[in-house]
Amino acid sequence: MNLHIDTSEMNTAKISVGRFKKSSQSRIVKSQMVLPLIEELLRENNLTFTDITEITVTTGPGSFTGLRVGATVANALGYLLDVPVNGKRALVIPTY
Repeated sequence: MNLHIDTSEMNTAKISVGRFKKSSQSRIVKSQMVLPLIEELLRENNLTFTDITEITVTTGPGSFTGLRVGATVANALGYLLDVPVNGKRALVIPTY
């Protein structure tokens, strides 16, 4: 199931998982609303993070900071869940 993150608009975060969609408008920083919004959408539809098989993120045009927030959340989740983000696997970080 695909998770899509769109943080390109000012003060708005849009999340979709499969056919389920949710958005939030707020004056708070997007970085504070994206993860709770994803959790809420998953919980409302009886899904878990393990149901996510790939992540896509809107890459622009849009607010520079908003796009960075979306990309950062997508990359972090992709790494943690070991799923591709926009068609690419997370980089392997060497352990020493």
